Amino acid sequence: MIRVLVLVAVVVGLVLWLLKARRSQGGGNAARDGAARSGPPATMVACAHCGVHLPRPDAVQDAQGRSFCGEAHRLAGPR
Repeated sequence: MIRVLVLVAVVVGLVLWLLKARRSQGGGNAARDGAARSGPPATMVACAHCGVHLPRPDAVQDAQGRSFCGEAHRLAGPR
């Protein structure tokens, strides 16, 4: 029974060691680096008030088509 437990412990240790070695070589970083996302990147626009850049789908537009980073800056208007 002791031999089986030692064998299981060795196998688990080996598997954990191999996974750590694989991660350190860049083998498990695709999701963390954003490579797993699909589709083209979003177009970036600058806020007409403060100049901060944000993706076009996240921007708030005014009647003239200018982009703002939020409703408060849209109400404040462009600089």
